[in-house]
Amino acid sequence: MSIDSTINSVPALPSRIDPECLLAAWPCDRRLAMLASHGGGPFGRFTFAASPVSELELRGSGTIQRLRSELANAGSTSKTEPLPTGRGYFVMLSYDLFRHLEPTAISNRPPTDDRDWPDAILLRCEGGILQTEQGTRLCGDLSVIPTLNPRELPRPKIGPLRGDLAADEYQRGVASVIDHVHAGDCFQANLAQRFGAEFSGSIRSLAATAFEVAAPRYGAVLECGPGRSIVSLSPELFLETRPGPDGVRVRTRPIKGTRPSDRTVDELARSEKDAAELNMIIDLMRNDLGRVCRIGSIEVSQPRSIETHPTVHHGIAEVSGILRPELDIADLILAAFPPGSVTGAPKIQAMRIIDQLEPVRRGPYCGAIGWIDDSGFSVLNVAIRTITATGTRGSAPDEIDGRLDYHAGCGIVAESNPRDEYLESLDKAEVFRRTIERLPTNDQRPPQTDAEVPIPRT
Repeated sequence: MSIDSTINSVPALPSRIDPECLLAAWPCDRRLAMLASHGGGPFGRFTFAASPVSELELRGSGTIQRLRSELANAGSTSKTEPLPTGRGYFVMLSYDLFRHLEPTAISNRPPTDDRDWPDAILLRCEGGILQTEQGTRLCGDLSVIPTLNPRELPRPKIGPLRGDLAADEYQRGVASVIDHVHAGDCFQANLAQRFGAEFSGSIRSLAATAFEVAAPRYGAVLECGPGRSIVSLSPELFLETRPGPDGVRVRTRPIKGTRPSDRTVDELARSEKDAAELNMIIDLMRNDLGRVCRIGSIEVSQPRSIETHPTVHHGIAEVSGILRPELDIADLILAAFPPGSVTGAPKIQAMRIIDQLEPVRRGPYCGAIGWIDDSGFSVLNVAIRTITATGTRGSAPDEIDGRLDYHAGCGIVAESNPRDEYLESLDKAEVFRRTIERLPTNDQRPPQTDAEVPIPRT
């Protein structure tokens, strides 16, 4: 049966449910996949949650062909409302998918693959709960949508937050990128470092706290299967597609330039260095979209502006275009992947430098996470501010006994200062740090101090 219904058909639930409420009410014996928008206006457009009916992990040389095959029918329905219909895929595209798209970007000293993430994960859904400003409703096949029962989320155990690299190690990497820029190898390259903590317990509890801390505009939770989960707190849109009478409209909103939210917006707005960085990525994204969009359709639909989030200010712009009619969503994704704002320019050279300097693979970080609807509507974030969990599955689908990982990085240019870039990477890790500090746990250890967490801000 395929119908739309109001949420009032489910007993004892309010007509409006926020993402944190959904996390707590989702049955503990049913897997959860969710997109969660915060922020209001054009950003907090919808929250959508579903239980996947199947999962597909893609690895190796056949990944691209299989991805094209699975997404070939997206856009096959006549519905053009830019919202999930309930039928489609939750998608995780690993940053390391580039190894099949641009093999020349693989360095002769590639990073260690110590987490073994697939190149892509597709979670098929046939129905779910959709929340918009107009209310909450069930969409798709009612038989696959669980009944919600509000409960208190269990408290997890979590260890001290640690960085993989010492401050001087990361700064040496930044200095190496600067040398590459001065040598003419690239204009800009992103360099990341990884933080982490031991974890045992409910990923939904972690996600609820993280959403409260970050209020992400393009947030997501994916329970990917035994021993893998993702909580994305991304502020950045990689790609959105909206079918319409004039074709499929595409937009991307790259971010470049960051300051802590306790400093003034004007400081970032006046920064010529940060403005130049964003302009480079605008040009890169215009070029990527130009590979698949109609000639003359690409425009900078929003010039540089400053957005404020709970922990940082960001510089952001928007580029849009109309997809060529003979191409599909898979063509668009593969033409633009990985997102330009987290690689650098020129793109392939920057990716090669990243591959040489970063010690471990990025996995989902700096890839893309989102929803691809059968109707042709899709929304994919840039998977920054993203927590990944790996380990062994607990007694319920959302429980993991293992560890959390969180990467944070910076765009390095000729004018970069290694110490300043290191501090900026800590600014971007602040949302993870605050989440860990605020997370209610059943661990009786005293709260962490700066001395216990080796990522100091000074």
